[in-house]
Amino acid sequence: MGLRLLDGKVVLVNGGSQGVGAAIVRAAVREGATVDFTGRRAEVGEKLAADTGARFVRADLSDPGRARDSVAATVEAHGRVDCLVNAAGLTSRGSLLDTTPELFDQHIAINLKAPFFATRAAVADMVGRAAPGTIVNIGSNCAHGGPPHLAAYSVAKAGLAGLTRNAAHAHRFDRIRINTVNIGWTDTEGEDATQRAFHGAGDDWREQAAARLPMGRLGQPDEIADFVVFLLSDRSGVVTGSVIDWDQNVPGALD
Repeated sequence: MGLRLLDGKVVLVNGGSQGVGAAIVRAAVREGATVDFTGRRAEVGEKLAADTGARFVRADLSDPGRARDSVAATVEAHGRVDCLVNAAGLTSRGSLLDTTPELFDQHIAINLKAPFFATRAAVADMVGRAAPGTIVNIGSNCAHGGPPHLAAYSVAKAGLAGLTRNAAHAHRFDRIRINTVNIGWTDTEGEDATQRAFHGAGDDWREQAAARLPMGRLGQPDEIADFVVFLLSDRSGVVTGSVIDWDQNVPGALD
């Protein structure tokens, strides 16, 4: 077997127990990394760990301290963290007029504060060792504005784009590369549950959604995972501070 993209790397995937995060865990293991991942649901996380050989650490990232501690746990177990993926996300619905302060705070906590403090801890480890590293945030095309029913989510994801550029600029001379992938509509377990809970969707919602999309299908977690692994790896060169739209619609373009 030839050299794999993440051979010898220690990777932490926060929010890695299901959906896009779980796909990233599988892809990183396949590409030779030692992988830790966090999630809230022990049963789901332990099954993925058994299937992949990655290490599961149960953590509720609505507490930013747990995001910071997840990095410390990886450093304690493996001596360092080379790559961090911030994949945890909350997509509970709420418009400008019906979002409560409590819901707003939940979105900020999981979609922005957790990545901020996990990134802070990972960068501190990398700088302390005078070692390069890579961080990839899972953003959303909602960072460009988003639909009315995702007001707080869109605000938080826009903040994540700002964090990406600020931190990448601050630590470019430390050889720490930080990028975000703004994903579009993706076929995950969480999206299925959301469509049924909030939009009254039936078993054929995927087919109905695909018929309205330019490429005729939803995005797939494995495709996103391959792209994220590329950004984590040395193969992506000097790319940093980029907020990349991984979507089939073009923000700002009009028919």
